[in-house]
Amino acid sequence: MKTIELVYFNAGGGHRSAATALETVIRDQGRPWEVRLVNIMEVLDPQDLFRKTMGMEWEDLYNTRLARGWSLGLAQELKFLQAMIRLCHTGVTSRLRRHWRKSKPDMVVSLIPNFNRTMYHALRGARPAAPYVTILTDFADLPPHFWIEPNQAQHFVCGTDKAVQQAYAMGYGPDRVHRVSGMIVRPDFYRTTSIDRRAELAKLNLDPDRPTGIVLFGGHGSKAMQGIARRLHDTQLILICGHNAALAERLSDMPATAPRIVLGFTPKIRDYMQLSDFLIGKPGPGCISEAVQQKLPVIVVKNTWTMPQERYNADWVQERSAGIVLDSYKLIREGVAEMVSRLPEFRANVARIENRAIFEIPNILERLLQAQTDLQHHSYLQPHSCQNHGLWPNHPASNSSRIGAPPPPTASA
Repeated sequence: MKTIELVYFNAGGGHRSAATALETVIRDQGRPWEVRLVNIMEVLDPQDLFRKTMGMEWEDLYNTRLARGWSLGLAQELKFLQAMIRLCHTGVTSRLRRHWRKSKPDMVVSLIPNFNRTMYHALRGARPAAPYVTILTDFADLPPHFWIEPNQAQHFVCGTDKAVQQAYAMGYGPDRVHRVSGMIVRPDFYRTTSIDRRAELAKLNLDPDRPTGIVLFGGHGSKAMQGIARRLHDTQLILICGHNAALAERLSDMPATAPRIVLGFTPKIRDYMQLSDFLIGKPGPGCISEAVQQKLPVIVVKNTWTMPQERYNADWVQERSAGIVLDSYKLIREGVAEMVSRLPEFRANVARIENRAIFEIPNILERLLQAQTDLQHHSYLQPHSCQNHGLWPNHPASNSSRIGAPPPPTASA
């Protein structure tokens, strides 16, 4: 049985969700693999020193900033984080190498940015025959050193043409770049259900004849939801605050002239989306993709407060006419008015978007595992003909001379 490790962290929540979703589909498809979910922070900080020193997890610090709307300056902090990772490259690589020498995976799949150079070199040192795959959980890369690193004999799974072109520009060819039809969305979002929408809205004391917006800002909510709720006091809303209980309490206390419900964390996001006509939220890849899968057009904002890695997501919404992009949530009333007036048009545009990425990715992983098995068999039969053993699984002997191919890492890398 082949062993695959899916690497994630909890910053933002979407990376863990993507890893869990992929593991679920692989299991449901009956693939003959052992799949392990690996939180990279637990590998890098097994003694939990950051939490003991700072009083919270590293990811919690990031998530708290998002919940409070403190996103300004994240671009500069991202550069600082990337510089620190590169400064600590030797130590971080050593710790990851020890982990993989012990766990012995046949493949490592990264669902996180920033650490892909370090993880790649660690795996090469521990398991040189194991393919390394990066699945971009964003609509596009944010170069440099975010998702796509140059000169690594690895594979990329990209959900948009933009990301594919970015990988090509970094020197990777079609044998290394695998296009899927979108972002990873949890498999339960594809489940066929039949609901009486009017009856379910009535059960929630919502008016079935009013347009209904669902307001969703990830698993930790956002302070921006207060301004949205205040400006849309006469719009029927379903406001989901996630783990932010304080925000849910403040929203519940706000006056409104239209029916609304305020919810904390719920595993039934899909059910509430099915009761809605449109979504208001941040331009996160998971939020947009889940809404589109439920045939909901979106209203998002793109401005200097938008996280850098999410700005192209708003561009994608405009390119696909999947909703409305505003300059500020202060314009939300105008945005909702336009959305309601053009709702059939937007819903028709969204209905044409088909995303089956979560079911396409296991097939890609299977091909890469089989290619590696074939390479090892070829190497066993002709031990002197495979100079790139473990590095070029698609072309056992010829890739070292392929034009534009990234070279294998040097011993000092």
